[in-house]
Amino acid sequence: MADLSSRNPDWWRQAVVYQVYPRSFADADGDGLGDLRGVTQRLNHLATLGVDALWLSPFYPSELADGGYDVADPRDVDPRLGTLDDFDAMAAEAHRLGLKVVVDIVPNHTSHQHPWFQEALRAGPGSAARDRYVFRPGRGSHGELPPTDWQSVFGGSAWRRAPDGEWYLHLFAPEQPDLNWENEEVRADFRTTLRFWSDRGVDGFRVDVAHGLAKDLAEPLRDIGGIGATGEEALLRVAPGSHPYWDRDEVHEIYRDWRKIFDAYTPPRTAVAEAWVPDARRALYARPDELGQAFNFEYLQAPWDADELRQVITGSLATARTVGASATWVLSNHDVVRHASRLLLPPGTDENAWLLAGGRAPAVDPEAGLRRARAATLLMLALPGSAYVYQGEELGLPEVADLPIQVLQDPIWEQTGHVRKGRDGCRVPLPWTPDGPSYGFGPGAAWLPQPESFASRAVAAQAGAEGSTLEFYRTALRLRRKLLEGETLTWTPGAPAGVLDFARTGTWRCVTNLTERPVALPPGEVLLASTPLAEAGSLPPDTTVWLG
Repeated sequence: MADLSSRNPDWWRQAVVYQVYPRSFADADGDGLGDLRGVTQRLNHLATLGVDALWLSPFYPSELADGGYDVADPRDVDPRLGTLDDFDAMAAEAHRLGLKVVVDIVPNHTSHQHPWFQEALRAGPGSAARDRYVFRPGRGSHGELPPTDWQSVFGGSAWRRAPDGEWYLHLFAPEQPDLNWENEEVRADFRTTLRFWSDRGVDGFRVDVAHGLAKDLAEPLRDIGGIGATGEEALLRVAPGSHPYWDRDEVHEIYRDWRKIFDAYTPPRTAVAEAWVPDARRALYARPDELGQAFNFEYLQAPWDADELRQVITGSLATARTVGASATWVLSNHDVVRHASRLLLPPGTDENAWLLAGGRAPAVDPEAGLRRARAATLLMLALPGSAYVYQGEELGLPEVADLPIQVLQDPIWEQTGHVRKGRDGCRVPLPWTPDGPSYGFGPGAAWLPQPESFASRAVAAQAGAEGSTLEFYRTALRLRRKLLEGETLTWTPGAPAGVLDFARTGTWRCVTNLTERPVALPPGEVLLASTPLAEAGSLPPDTTVWLG
């Protein structure tokens, strides 16, 4: 079994990390918004679940132009969510329960409310304050055109004009101006941030937009033309490391500098990169002298198909192995449709169109979706490496696709001119009890409305209930701790078409039936199945089993 003790430097290699989206986890003060005291009060749920760490999405001061990823002060707590004392109390309680604490950091950009950016607007062109960001004069006879054709991830130009006529870069929302990482003051300030949270007991960091910090700012700035602005497809059209602002080779110098800070602590602080880059490039961020681990989104994006999943699993393990890292696996997070709904959508489904249709075109059978989600989860938990679990998936929560337009909070809705519905459906606050104005989320209503179906999926409704998804997760995580040994798997030769079958070190085995009909169950003691095995010797469709 992996040693996850407090001083083990390798605790992260096969950990299960639970993502907490603070505003939707638990509301202690009754204002409808989740907060840090609410997290603290519910930490026992995580300990009982059996995870190794919690990852806290941004809780910093923010106007929520991008769900908290527009940070006005990276070394403080949003007053609506609590105080630094509340954070310290939460971290202390987590550690008392044996849980590691990982926090999000956002180094690519700040909020436009950050004191630095406000100073830059006042200081004017050519100032030292403006050099912390990326300001440039516009093109055209009067500077009325953006400096380049660079595009925002959220749509439209990545440049916004300041009142004095200069333009500033924002690869995301206009309220998120990009920092200039060629500026030594920027680098020094983030070193301070890393030490600030590490000194408060944080065990690791999730690095937002890790592939975006370094940019080619040599004059004249170059257009991107037809290579595309966002996503991995843009990076596949240029020489590796040469895109003007994504995944440039120079970014790795920054993370090698950070590693010196991480390694100054005992045990060393960990980090995981959110880097939307092609497979081979992802390994660079996970090198031991950089961040150590990088998110593998291929598993999340893979369809429910045995051949494609096997290819993704094999490739991801090989990629991690090239640099001595462990692989990472994730099925849901705060930015994507929950996998209890997504995995049942036909291949090629336009998820935004599905959301705009309220989840009714096509309709998703919630029971069938949950069945497939449980099978995918048990498969994921059998894989070598770290698994990341998003809050509420242990309850089998589906995407709330039918949120009325008038309650949407995600700024994507407005920023895209009401074209993209956004990510609110996976951020609906958690149900803790079968009753109450917000199903136990808080004493009053929640900041996003919860569907009535949440009552039967609440923690209190599922705890101790045989066959519930919550008890299934608890059993799987408890078993996983006992079974873990080594970081390899061996594919079983001759597995039927549509079936994934592999053995892990320690003589246990995982078999998943991705077909539409039952298949023969291999010999062995059934340790756990994602759905009941009604017929002896048979593995039903959309079912995963662990065999000993």
